[in-house]
Amino acid sequence: MSRLAERHVRDHLERPEWPPGAVIGGVDTHKHIHVAAVCDPLGRVLASDTFPTTTAGFKALLRFLRSHGELAAVGIEGTGCWGGGLARWLATRDVHVVEVDRPNRQARRRRGKSDTIDAEEAARAVVAGRARTVFKTGTGPVEMARQLRVARRSAIKQRTQALLQLQALADTAPDELRDTVKRLRYAQLIATAARFRPGELTTTGAAAKYAMSALARRIQHLDAEIEGLDAHLKAILTAAHPDLLAAHGIGPDTAGALLVAAGDNPERLVSEQAFAALCGASPVQASSGNTHRHRLNRGGDRQANSALWRIVLVRMRSHQPTRDYVTRRTAEGLAKRDIMRCLKRYVAREIYHHINPTPPAVAHLRLVPPIPVATGEAALSTA
Repeated sequence: MSRLAERHVRDHLERPEWPPGAVIGGVDTHKHIHVAAVCDPLGRVLASDTFPTTTAGFKALLRFLRSHGELAAVGIEGTGCWGGGLARWLATRDVHVVEVDRPNRQARRRRGKSDTIDAEEAARAVVAGRARTVFKTGTGPVEMARQLRVARRSAIKQRTQALLQLQALADTAPDELRDTVKRLRYAQLIATAARFRPGELTTTGAAAKYAMSALARRIQHLDAEIEGLDAHLKAILTAAHPDLLAAHGIGPDTAGALLVAAGDNPERLVSEQAFAALCGASPVQASSGNTHRHRLNRGGDRQANSALWRIVLVRMRSHQPTRDYVTRRTAEGLAKRDIMRCLKRYVAREIYHHINPTPPAVAHLRLVPPIPVATGEAALSTA
């Protein structure tokens, strides 16, 4: 059996082995309340209840789960959003927390949709072993970088909007004012408009000057805000991962996007293949008949994927080994998009070893042996 087939069988047939008397919790998270359910190792629901999203509510939720037996694990939906606080709080109390994706559509079609059903499905996903992902701790420099990137992204968006509005006002201003500013480049337009002193707003020209001055000063304020955020972001990332920023074509923005995708605990990514899949850089089979090829992966973290694309674009222009690779693969008949797909995969491997230089051994829950797969003569004898 091929390695791919063996991995497929292992993923589908291995299941966690829970100790006798253990219980598994599941939580459907919301802004103001969390709905918790507790199951036994066979997936049977023992109880469910609702708790407020406060420290007192977290304590009550933990008491509720432990009141039904030895708590082996808790599956939490939305650990990157409303469930992040609960996940961190439970982890500090030695509770094994598992990140759970939203319930599958088949379960919703069969049973409907409610918070209690979602909590039960989260617990059953942990019981069955479908959910095994370790959540992002969000307590280190990467979380600091993520918060700064949120503010930076909104500031850039507002600056772009203000600049387009300023240009539109300049294009539609009264003739005398338009002739003054129409030939100015963006930087000159911003500096000139910021110096406007319209006085009393008695004419359309004065109103246009006032509006353009307000937008120009807003852009200048946002420029200063973005510059400050960039300085703090660079300082944090340089202190945390200097080797990553020293790599060719990687700056604070791209490094921040990739680190945020990995989280403060990159050891949760058990291999560089897992990191590539997280970034949407893993090859996807697109073969049919006599055609054997792979295509771009349209899943994963799209901001991290965009960061890989920018790194590859820079290296294709200024990194000689990458240029040589592009030349060789082009001579072999590979299209540019396929070459960039391969390069993104290589860059993802390199970045993974910068982020997690000593990956730990793969850690799983205790597993029962997989069901043996009959092959060859054994398969024929059982037919």
